[in-house]
Amino acid sequence: MSDIQIMEKTRLTVLREMQLFIIVWLGQLIALIGSSTTAFALDIWVYNRTGSVTQFALVSLFNTLPLILISPIAGPLVDKWDRRKTMIFADVLACLGTIAIGVLFVIGRLEVWHIYLANTFTAVFMAFHTPAYTASTVLIVPKQHLNRANGLMSLMYGISLIIAPTLGGVLLSIVHLQGIILFHVSAVFIAVVSLMLVRFPEVSTSDVATAKSSFLSEATYGFTYLIARPGLLGLVLFSASSFYIVGGINVITIPLVLNFVSVSFLGTILSLFGIAILAGGLLVSIWGGLERNIYAIYGCMLLSGVFIFVAGLQPSLVIFTAGIFLFFLTQPIVSSSTQAVMQNKVEPNVQGRVFAIKGAIEAAAFPLGYITIGPLAEKVFEPLMATNGSLAGSIGQIIGVGSGRGMGLLLMIIGVLTILETSIAYLYPRLRFVEDELPNVSNAVAMATPAAGIAADTASSQNDAVSLIS
Repeated sequence: MSDIQIMEKTRLTVLREMQLFIIVWLGQLIALIGSSTTAFALDIWVYNRTGSVTQFALVSLFNTLPLILISPIAGPLVDKWDRRKTMIFADVLACLGTIAIGVLFVIGRLEVWHIYLANTFTAVFMAFHTPAYTASTVLIVPKQHLNRANGLMSLMYGISLIIAPTLGGVLLSIVHLQGIILFHVSAVFIAVVSLMLVRFPEVSTSDVATAKSSFLSEATYGFTYLIARPGLLGLVLFSASSFYIVGGINVITIPLVLNFVSVSFLGTILSLFGIAILAGGLLVSIWGGLERNIYAIYGCMLLSGVFIFVAGLQPSLVIFTAGIFLFFLTQPIVSSSTQAVMQNKVEPNVQGRVFAIKGAIEAAAFPLGYITIGPLAEKVFEPLMATNGSLAGSIGQIIGVGSGRGMGLLLMIIGVLTILETSIAYLYPRLRFVEDELPNVSNAVAMATPAAGIAADTASSQNDAVSLIS
């Protein structure tokens, strides 16, 4: 048998073993494109209606805040409920907020506060959907393919980042907001159908999952679980730091790029960064990652610091774009490797609670980057690096002065701090040896074969549909 035939056979084996996951993933990808396209259209509507950057930013806040607040409650419930049905319910109910916006728009009654309310409503249900989706991955993907599955999830977000703005702009001019909302609803319908076509293996219960406990202890279980395992807690905090950096870079990117190019070219630059995320996710899904995930995390975080430092070094659009492109290229590797460690070390029957807390911490870190690094750039570093600024005669002689150089200096500092943080994290033995000190959990929790998962009988599907309606 030739090498090419062996490679083809290997690819077919991987696809067959990941068949359940790929069916679910395709449905969720379509739903994400629909929701991202709607979010883009609503952002444009809010900004055109108000002309206010603050109100524009509040849209993101109302998307994020409920996730942080509801996750500790959602996690215990996700562990008790059927995760596939939880995803179906969350997809359907979250879509109701979008439908309400469409109705209000058609009758001419849509206001900005309606969008805030709808985003909050949607985010509440996504607080259930996200941990259910993440925790179900270990049930339907063999352990050796977890990095590939997590890479595909990063790829999913990269695809939506590239497609949604372009598709949203085209659809706004053709079918307007109501048409985009109809497209969103149709995309969610496809995602729900894909979930109803498969069956997830049952999660075996354990004493820790079924013991009687108070609501408060259930809600805080994810925290106590991580605190009892310092290596995992360190991993979550290390991962959250990358979200913080991404938030800070996002808030710096637009004003910094506009120092070089017009608004019309800005979209091209942002699309390049979306391509970087897509490429990183594709790389992990094909490559499968390192055998020791923690080394991939350390290495990519270290490289991230170098790339951020280089991005701010000179007043050059090419250097900045190349540095930030490479930074975003590493992020799917960090996130997928982190997720793989968590999936291997956290028992499947408590993953809903633990992943909900992990998601809340990471979600909180992202806007924290916005609200700390943004003002630092505008109020502190830009004045320092102005033509007559305090640092113009020293550092300014090396990296340049004027508009944008304060943000460049801030990027260099973030890069250095990221390198230092990674070095300190490497010296922490609980994190460095987390894959050795904690045992792998078994993902043989009634691991169904793809054929068994898909070959659900018609009567069972009808019963599920009835239970959803009721």
